[in-house]
Amino acid sequence: MNKIYPTAGAALEGVLRDGLLIASGGFGLCGIPERLLDAVRDSGVRDLTFASNNAGIDNEGIGKLLRTRQVRKMISSYVGENKEFERQFLAGELEVEFCPQGTLAERMRAGGAGIPGFYTKTGVGTQVAEGKEVKAFRGEEYILEEGIFADLSLVKAWKADETGNVVFRKTARNFNVPAATCGKVCVVEVEEIVPVGSLDPDAIHLPGVFVQRIVLGAPYDKKIEFATTREREAV
Repeated sequence: MNKIYPTAGAALEGVLRDGLLIASGGFGLCGIPERLLDAVRDSGVRDLTFASNNAGIDNEGIGKLLRTRQVRKMISSYVGENKEFERQFLAGELEVEFCPQGTLAERMRAGGAGIPGFYTKTGVGTQVAEGKEVKAFRGEEYILEEGIFADLSLVKAWKADETGNVVFRKTARNFNVPAATCGKVCVVEVEEIVPVGSLDPDAIHLPGVFVQRIVLGAPYDKKIEFATTREREAV
């Protein structure tokens, strides 16, 4: 079965529709599936829910889809660097489900493992716990969090072989692995596609069984969120 598609748009053909729940990898601008997100934007689908650590920044990552008003809801941990996100949320135009970072990662992992829910102490006694079941274990309270079962996973990786075995590079692994496993369909964009057998089996981070479609996204610009400089001191 050929998993390699010529473009991001082609890789998403037949899987996009209004109202999808999409699990998207990345942390800030590190490891975000930018080619696939651009293709989602260009498709014109709407009323999307994204499960993602954050929404990128203005005009980058999911931030582009916020600009085009294609996102109805965000399930996120950190939203502080996106002014349009902030504006839409405060204006009541965007639904936000805040989720602690570790809890979000575990909710994705649980969904990928077929686990419908789990109990955690994180968020007990805070707004995070509002409306959730509370249960006592060994005299301490825990709240019930639900696994995330996404319609589509969008992932950015370093290398993949032709069968979809994937390797991430350093911190760009971040949320990509749990996001990949919790979707019905997983589409991965990579910097390089290599022949089968050329990846060390012990170094594979995401087995090809989780990956349905691959697209080569290179070349990439290595974007950063902030550039902070200071004047060079005189010698």
